[in-house]
Amino acid sequence: MGLFDRLRGDDGPRVAFIGIDGVPYSLIADNPDDFPNLTAMANDGAAGPIDSIVPPESSACWPSLTTGVNPGETGVYGFQDREVGSYETYVPMGRDVQATRLWDRVTSADRDATVMNVPVTFPPQRNVQRMVSGFLSPSVGKAATPDDLSQSLEELDYRIDVNAKLGHQDDKTEFMEDAHETIDARFEAFKQYIEEDDWDLFFGVFMTTDRVNHFLFKDYEQDGENREAFMEFYRKVDEYIGRLRELLDDNTTMVVASDHGFTSEDYEVHLNTWLREQGWLDYRTDDHSELSDITDETRAYSLIPGRLYINLEGREPRGSVPESEYEETREELIDMIEGLEGPDGTPVADRVVTNDDAFRGDHDDIAPDVVVIPNHGFDLKAGFKDDSDVFDVGPRNGMHSFENACLFVDDPTARINDVDLFDIAPTVLDLMEIEYDRTTFDGASLV
Repeated sequence: MGLFDRLRGDDGPRVAFIGIDGVPYSLIADNPDDFPNLTAMANDGAAGPIDSIVPPESSACWPSLTTGVNPGETGVYGFQDREVGSYETYVPMGRDVQATRLWDRVTSADRDATVMNVPVTFPPQRNVQRMVSGFLSPSVGKAATPDDLSQSLEELDYRIDVNAKLGHQDDKTEFMEDAHETIDARFEAFKQYIEEDDWDLFFGVFMTTDRVNHFLFKDYEQDGENREAFMEFYRKVDEYIGRLRELLDDNTTMVVASDHGFTSEDYEVHLNTWLREQGWLDYRTDDHSELSDITDETRAYSLIPGRLYINLEGREPRGSVPESEYEETREELIDMIEGLEGPDGTPVADRVVTNDDAFRGDHDDIAPDVVVIPNHGFDLKAGFKDDSDVFDVGPRNGMHSFENACLFVDDPTARINDVDLFDIAPTVLDLMEIEYDRTTFDGASLV
């Protein structure tokens, strides 16, 4: 391929990974004329839909994608996690990821990595040649290393994330203008450091795709007023991926993937409101707003997305369910969830997964007891303010899905069939010819 063609000696093959957060495979497969570059990658190599993880939440997905292991090993289950032995919660950051990241394996093999805009990587690591952290970072200046990187990024008008509050407006014009400006700057930064850095692994993520999906996906699926704005944005995403692909030499494989799929949202489902209505959740005060406000009358509570916890005696500070009744209580809760129906009679749950089936590892002590994978249209919420109905309509019209994430590997030897997020990390290492212990991953290489 072309413009970027350095002599690498015996350093081995390289990989350029481009993340497109929340992009469903069906969006690309159903619109090949709008995605000529990704369609070309699929034709030249391999492509297909893949499964995400349980739960399909970006804060949990990216640690799993970049380590190849489940949340029981990464220690990150969602945007908000619970402290061990406490009702206190925290927002997981990069240092909370307990498993080995892909770029750490690369640097341990005496190879170099440039890492840009990956969610849940703040603060930036200094063992890679260049990193700017992504989602949840407080500012570009604090998210970038080495020190001169932040100045270069600010000259490009680089920003960590789109202004999602603009998406709450009925008129999406200002939101989409901000989305375009954000992804323009992201592309320019990726282009600059793909060309300038002597990397073996380039790992960059476009997260603006997820933001656009949250506010315009139903317009796409149901031919709404913002459908053309949605497609115009995605034509640009495809163009930028094509332009980055052109920068790579014949010794470099491009991999493009999303962390979860997407679908239209019809209702927000407030699970803690529902639990309270069922007599399973109780608060100490009328103005409750935190998990720490629950009482010892509580049998279960929820954190997003769809994570349910038994208020277990000996584990939770005010646990009410004896350990001897744990299995029975969990089954009763599952039966209740499976019977929950939306306003139109559609079951909320597509399936319910227990912690025994979903999580394993040294950090499963804060794992939820049950995770609900909802049917399309039901976005599971978990606030602790009892000021909403169980079913509500919010400003978003798109939601995450477990299935239909996407993976493209620009290598004709790759096979993408019955694949999930855990397979990506070992695949990248095999493409780079870096040795690893295959038993340390929950997935397997696709090449």
